[in-house]
Amino acid sequence: MPNPKGRSVSRKKNALQDRVLLLLRQASRAGKQAVPVAFQGVTKSRIEAVLKAIDRSTPDIVDAVFALLDDQNDSWFSNAPEGAKLCHGATTAHVGAHVGILQRSGSIKLDREGRDYWIKPLRELGAIEAIYLDPVSMTFYPGHIVAKSPNCAYRLENAFKRILQADEKEWPGMLKAWVREDMVRERAELQARIADESRQFLDTKHSDLIESACTHYVPRFLPGYAILYVDDGDGDRITKEDCVRLKGVGITISLSDPMPDVLLWNRDTNNLWVIEAVTSDGEVDEQKISNLRKFAEKHGKMGIGFTTVYRSWRDTAARQGKYKNIAPGSYVWILEDPSKHFLAESFPLPPRTIVSSIIRSTSA
Repeated sequence: MPNPKGRSVSRKKNALQDRVLLLLRQASRAGKQAVPVAFQGVTKSRIEAVLKAIDRSTPDIVDAVFALLDDQNDSWFSNAPEGAKLCHGATTAHVGAHVGILQRSGSIKLDREGRDYWIKPLRELGAIEAIYLDPVSMTFYPGHIVAKSPNCAYRLENAFKRILQADEKEWPGMLKAWVREDMVRERAELQARIADESRQFLDTKHSDLIESACTHYVPRFLPGYAILYVDDGDGDRITKEDCVRLKGVGITISLSDPMPDVLLWNRDTNNLWVIEAVTSDGEVDEQKISNLRKFAEKHGKMGIGFTTVYRSWRDTAARQGKYKNIAPGSYVWILEDPSKHFLAESFPLPPRTIVSSIIRSTSA
């Protein structure tokens, strides 16, 4: 059965790609280059020289930094602040489209996991900052305050930008001071502190819901399961501590593997369990089950279970009334009604009939 959510996500991706392809065609028809030689006075050769000096230079990272300097194209967020340009905040998809289509005259954007390849190496030094576009106030805030949100974006750190813009004789000395270990640590602490302070202005329902699931749902309904990792924030997809836990149970995660909000493991049964917390999208649908079952089999696990978590009956009804994408064989737990969870099942499929789903309540 087609997945409406999947179609919606696909349309959004195609809309961005089509928009950037249009910019490329318009430049071609006008006999112009799609991008200038320099943005904000910074050329790619300067970016490459600076990145080589800190052992971070690859063609993709150079082009990603160049994209984040773009002060000519209007922001590609539909709800961006008035007058905002791409340099004020760009998602990984925006950067990938800028590089793959505008800079390289291709037809598709770069790989969706660019965060790990072109963003992370410079985030570790504080050269790139994480920011979040609040869709209500239409304001950029420091930090990825709402995890996994399509409004999570990046921009260049001001001091790093000044190094890129400095005179040829000045930038090496500026870079040497900027890259000192104590300065890197100070930038990381400052960015983390500002991001934490930003949270007071914004809604963090997704992270809060994940925390509630771990605190209340797991002990009640998943006894014997230990949490391997929780993906409820910004930064690395999994921490070094998570990697140690995962390796201890025979699991290694690559960039192409699916990453749920919470992954758990039962030592006695060698089963995995996945929790997905939904405040906007991301239910356990049939495609997710298929991908994660393959993941479990690849790592020699005996099985894998699934739970989608909502904050309220109202949220559940709003999502499922529209999408109806909860996969049969998975559970639903609702925070405001926490004493039970629900197993989605399908009627047997008679010839030439449509499968109908029912939800059976399982009391705690």
